[in-house]
Amino acid sequence: MTRRYWNINLEEMMEAGVHFGHGTRKWNPRMAPYISAKRKGIHITNLTKTARFLSEACDLVFDAASKGKQFLIVGTKNKAADSVARAAIRARCHYVNKKWLGGMLTNWSTTETRLHKFRDLRTEQKTGRLNHLPKRDAAMLKRQLSHLQTYLGGIKYMTGLPDIVILVDQQEEYTALRECITLGIPTICLIDTNCDPDLADISIPANDDAIASIRLILNKLVFAICEGRSSYIRNP
Repeated sequence: MTRRYWNINLEEMMEAGVHFGHGTRKWNPRMAPYISAKRKGIHITNLTKTARFLSEACDLVFDAASKGKQFLIVGTKNKAADSVARAAIRARCHYVNKKWLGGMLTNWSTTETRLHKFRDLRTEQKTGRLNHLPKRDAAMLKRQLSHLQTYLGGIKYMTGLPDIVILVDQQEEYTALRECITLGIPTICLIDTNCDPDLADISIPANDDAIASIRLILNKLVFAICEGRSSYIRNP
């Protein structure tokens, strides 16, 4: 049963531009059920349906968080990157917001090896060991550490595959979505009018280009995750 306290209202979504889709020439016909109108050559998303699917997604992440499940939030395009990092940190979720490295999940053993290297280098930097190395070696390791921080910094504490993956922009994160499908990891995907709504477990029709739209959707999901985590802490 849908919980009513997620406080998802249509006016707030309109103010954030959640309803603005892509131009009518750039659309996926499978999105037809989620489009309510055309305006000045742009498809308009049906916000009533957006609210319903967002509410379902909030229910799902609340239940998962209340059972101690782990989340990964993925959004690598520039407009989403900062919002993804802030939302993930607030909800104590793992995140990828720079670049999805192919095989990050499907080739988890390689990712795990990179994470061990990353942690080791961080430890060496914190303890000052890098400063005792020859300058050339230290510079090389610091470059390697910087590279790992950029691409793996958001998953540095991830010790296994996530239980649920939240994706911002299906087109941009298609490789990550396919990996989740291959592994059977449940997905929640923010989808614009040029996307395929059938690929994710829960697809939330919304503007995936406007920062305000992305932030609003993530904030609702993060609030539900935080509420679920609080429930888990109270009733372990």
